[in-house]
Amino acid sequence: MNAKVLLNLYHRQIQAHRKPTLDPKPMKTYRIATIPGDGIGKEVIPAGQQVMAALAAASGSFRFEFENFDWGGDYYRIHGRMMPDDGLDALRDKDAILFGSAGDPDIPDHITLWGLRLKICQGFDQYANVRPTRILPGIDGPLKRCGPKDLDWVIVRENSEGEYSGVGGRVHQGHPIEAATDVSIMTRTGVERILRFAFELARSRPRKLLTVVTKSNAQRHAMVMWDEIAAEVAREFPDVRWDKELVDAATARMVNRPATLDTLVATNLHADILSDLAAALAGSLGIAPTGNIDPQRRYPSMFEPIHGSAFDIMGKGLANPVGTFWSVVMLLEHIGEPQAAARLMQAIEGVTANPALHTGDLGGQARTVDVTRAVCAALA
Repeated sequence: MNAKVLLNLYHRQIQAHRKPTLDPKPMKTYRIATIPGDGIGKEVIPAGQQVMAALAAASGSFRFEFENFDWGGDYYRIHGRMMPDDGLDALRDKDAILFGSAGDPDIPDHITLWGLRLKICQGFDQYANVRPTRILPGIDGPLKRCGPKDLDWVIVRENSEGEYSGVGGRVHQGHPIEAATDVSIMTRTGVERILRFAFELARSRPRKLLTVVTKSNAQRHAMVMWDEIAAEVAREFPDVRWDKELVDAATARMVNRPATLDTLVATNLHADILSDLAAALAGSLGIAPTGNIDPQRRYPSMFEPIHGSAFDIMGKGLANPVGTFWSVVMLLEHIGEPQAAARLMQAIEGVTANPALHTGDLGGQARTVDVTRAVCAALA
């Protein structure tokens, strides 16, 4: 057998044993709607986009496709409404929404809130508002004898009905007999689903502990139903320890006995107030995140910092972007990127641990851009 024949045989053997070439796995693309809204939302949401882009670049396994929507106070001044009438249709096919804030010093608050944020929350039935709170490394909370292990909570807020149902009206305006009503509407369906969500969330946490916040001593119809349904749902979760606390007593318990709490569930109004208190006890509203969740994933969920528009510092570059970054962590967990979420949370904690990177709300002098650059650098 001559050399040429041997060489051809050798090449055929190599080809026979060579593994077939696989097409590279396509990179996942997540479509994200960004709505900066008003005030410092216009500063922290672009910062959030920068961090998300840095995270995607570091990961190499996914990317984000952003579409920005200029809805809010400026849009209202031009069009007479906070967002287009068909705005929900533009968001419907997104994987998630990153939202800044709703509020403008020249527009009544009920117009800005109902015309934008609540229109999206109710329009997409994002009935579970989830607000984690804990003391991050390097942040000095105002409570004495309260360390990070003592304050690690998640507050679940009913987000579709209750005190913010939008039912009511005004009559005889401008006359002595003028009257106004706001009706709190609670449905069995709405109460059951938020309590079941809260029990499931509590079950997923190490302590398996849930506190149901109520006010049934004074609100003797809807809140009594709330208590009754809580007891019914609790039977489905025998492994979850739960107790009941009046909302006013809950505020004192959060201050005096924070370690006795873990997961809390409350109505739309009660949880709105308690979660602001929780953020303040953890150091600042500037660090607190929120997820407006549709657990059934029929529609995109929306993630936002809870700090609001902060008119006093808007446009000055002083806003704390940590609340937005932590909201991005929740967004990543929701879309199925837990490793990226953990990586970002680690970067956030590394930055908060450095007092030189504390913004004014935390007693420091750092600017929005300083914190953003530091988190991006940690991710890279």
